[in-house]
Amino acid sequence: MRISFNNSAFLPLCICLGTIVMASFFSIRVVAQQERNLKVMAYNIHHANPPSKPNFIDLEAIAKVIMASDPDLVALQEVDVNSRRSGIDLNQAKELGRLTGLNYYFKQSIPFQGGGYGNAILSKFPIEDSFFLQLSAEVGTEPRAILGIQITLPGNKKIKFASTHLDFSSATNSAQQAKEVTAYFEKEGIPVIIAGDFNAVIGSEAINSIDKTFARTCAGECPPTIPVDKPTKAIDFIFFKPQNAFTVNHHEVIPETYASDHLPVFAILAY
Repeated sequence: MRISFNNSAFLPLCICLGTIVMASFFSIRVVAQQERNLKVMAYNIHHANPPSKPNFIDLEAIAKVIMASDPDLVALQEVDVNSRRSGIDLNQAKELGRLTGLNYYFKQSIPFQGGGYGNAILSKFPIEDSFFLQLSAEVGTEPRAILGIQITLPGNKKIKFASTHLDFSSATNSAQQAKEVTAYFEKEGIPVIIAGDFNAVIGSEAINSIDKTFARTCAGECPPTIPVDKPTKAIDFIFFKPQNAFTVNHHEVIPETYASDHLPVFAILAY
């Protein structure tokens, strides 16, 4: 038996099926793009000194807290490198990179006890470029800075990721430093994420200044991050710009009370 087809009837069917296949492929590709997540952490590590153990350094505890969330990017504050306080042979940024298997970047905000003290970054992604900005400081206050890296995320999305720690002793000082941070990124052409210890609460001049340009991963009021035993204030945040660069899928303050005097902040951003 011979089966024959009417070509004129078969052609629209092929076109229709082809359209369905192409549409399905396009939908799958869009869904895959929408499902890309970026896990970010902000953590003031108190130079790896557990509050319950004065003069004791427990870097392994900090590493365990970090690894438990499996973050892609970590902004660290209060990091000691080769200081007498934590050990002249201990580079905390480098060692945390080794313990977590992440790339690291550190540059001191201030010289400290024969070494350096400041912010650091851990990254799952190769560090393509880095930057550093010393922030202004009122007389008698501790110098502060912002440092960052440029990376390429899966899907070929380039971003800049920064860690900072603003002054705690003066509201006018922290407000000025916040303005310098936002001004530094004002004309940046790729998305920026800034995370860290801002030593300022929501509604303060410092946070209001950053809120004008950046979005927070916690909208409105944010879960408190200090003190670790009975937290009452949120001063650790994750910000990003532009606001349409990411969608916040998750924000939490991790209730880990041993390793540091700050609770770590963790967020999942979709892009």
